[in-house]
Amino acid sequence: MTQASLVRLCVAALVYALTLLDAAAAEHKRVMILHSFGREFRPWNEYARAIRGELDRQSPWVLDVQEHALMAARTPDSNPEPAFVEYLHALYAGKPPELIICIGAPAAIFIQRYRQKLFPSAPMLFTAVEQRRIQFANLTENDTVVAVRHDFRYLFESFLAIAPETRVIAMVNGNSPNELVWQDEMRRELQPLEQRVDVRWYDKRSFEDMLKEIAVLPPHSAIFWFQMIIDGAGVAHEGDRALTRLYAVANAPIFTTDQAFFGREIIGGPMHSPTEGGRRTAAVAMRILGGEKPADIKTPPSDFQPPKYDARELKRWNVSESRLPAGSEVDFREPSIWQTYRWQIALILAVLVAQALLITLLVHERGRRLIAEVQSRQRMSELAHVNRFTTANELTASIAHEINQPLGAIRTNAETMALMIKSSSPDMSEIREIVADIRRDEERASEVILRLRSLLKKTPFELREVDLNGVVGETLEFLAALTVGRQVSVDRALEPGSLIVKGDRIQLQQVILNLVVNAIDAMSGMAAANRRIAVRTDRNGNFAEVSIADSGSGIPQDKLSQVFQPFFTTKEHGMGMGLSIARTIVEAHAGQLLAENDAQGGARFRIRLPLA
Repeated sequence: MTQASLVRLCVAALVYALTLLDAAAAEHKRVMILHSFGREFRPWNEYARAIRGELDRQSPWVLDVQEHALMAARTPDSNPEPAFVEYLHALYAGKPPELIICIGAPAAIFIQRYRQKLFPSAPMLFTAVEQRRIQFANLTENDTVVAVRHDFRYLFESFLAIAPETRVIAMVNGNSPNELVWQDEMRRELQPLEQRVDVRWYDKRSFEDMLKEIAVLPPHSAIFWFQMIIDGAGVAHEGDRALTRLYAVANAPIFTTDQAFFGREIIGGPMHSPTEGGRRTAAVAMRILGGEKPADIKTPPSDFQPPKYDARELKRWNVSESRLPAGSEVDFREPSIWQTYRWQIALILAVLVAQALLITLLVHERGRRLIAEVQSRQRMSELAHVNRFTTANELTASIAHEINQPLGAIRTNAETMALMIKSSSPDMSEIREIVADIRRDEERASEVILRLRSLLKKTPFELREVDLNGVVGETLEFLAALTVGRQVSVDRALEPGSLIVKGDRIQLQQVILNLVVNAIDAMSGMAAANRRIAVRTDRNGNFAEVSIADSGSGIPQDKLSQVFQPFFTTKEHGMGMGLSIARTIVEAHAGQLLAENDAQGGARFRIRLPLA
């Protein structure tokens, strides 16, 4: 590339860059915002904030926004104005703004007064101003208005509709020029209400004195907050301090004209909306910046927005929501417990429902289990009863022998006594001895029959406190004839004192009877001299134990784990149910039945039952 070509390329790039800069400059818009009282005075600061936000949102151009405050509006003295005019003139003499937005009536009046000197041809937009404060005769073709319209009578009647018992309304309004203008307007509009309520004015007082009087308003009073720029003592009140202090001492609800004050101290009602005002103002500003002539843009003044109320203040002053006009919006309702903790409550309810279902299922299962246990006990009792009949059948010969002995003796004694009575001189002392023998033998036979009836009687399973030693002794007495007939010696060693357990006497007798009969059967093939059964009772901690050991061949080691299974038997004609029923009975008594082989030979069965 030659040097000439390089120069041409640089020149072309420079031209292109300058073109881009010119285009960017063409897209740059300068906007001046003039505040009436300062940037921190409500409600105008809220309008300014809404307008700035809407300008940024709606503008397709880069905006250079400059803001100024008309401090002279706070005082009737006009001396500061010339200096402020010179300041603005010097600031914008080179290039005036492409749009001037005046917020509030004092700013609009000021700019109209000095328009020819400051900005004779600059487009102007007057906003956040009541239509009565605009000097429409002084408007030029470069001016337009986005105004609001106050209807004080409608506002006060709206409040009286929700608080009809109100008798006094305290008017909080300052003493600045702008505030005094509005005081005259409000007096005129509210004159028809003077017979209904006592409207009290405090503009000549200092704010401190005003607070003292308002703090002691009579019952059924209300407070109307309009402006507090300068009080009667000439003190300026910037920002939110004045309304905050008023709210702290107020003993009556506060209402106003503008939503800029809504959200903390104001009960609410029909009010102007800074958000809506900002949207309308920015829309007109965009049209002016886009090239439309301001005089051609006609925007009707906006009225109060639909009523809006603070639920906290309604509750504080006992104003029922049923009194609010149709279509009212109620903000700041305290959320219900459900709204605040709905997920936690839903989780807790879910857990409770799950627990309820689980508890219901468990109760149902427990009921089924109890029914099953009752049925099981009934079947166990029936099986035990059958088992007792089976055992009694095996003991038939022994029982018959035990009954025949006293019956035979009774018969012999009766025959002897009959012969003695036939003699001419019967021996009465010997007859008395015979009668005593007959009575003793009858009691012995009755005892055998009673023991048999007790064993065979079908009774429901019933837990009572019984002496285990007594149960063992009664059972061994019942088996005495069998052990004698089978030539088996029984060695008993019972624990001294009582062994009280909770149990069913008949069923515990059956367990011991089964174990002793099994022990006798296990020694059937042995010599009579070697047939021995040892029965012991002991106290072992909180348990009572019964041990029944025989001298037989014992249980095969591989069969020890099966002896309590149903239908398992080592007897030739056994059913295999005796030991199974015995273990079931013991476990129903919360005990244990264990089987083992004795070290000296033979098998040993141990019953462990908890002491009562």
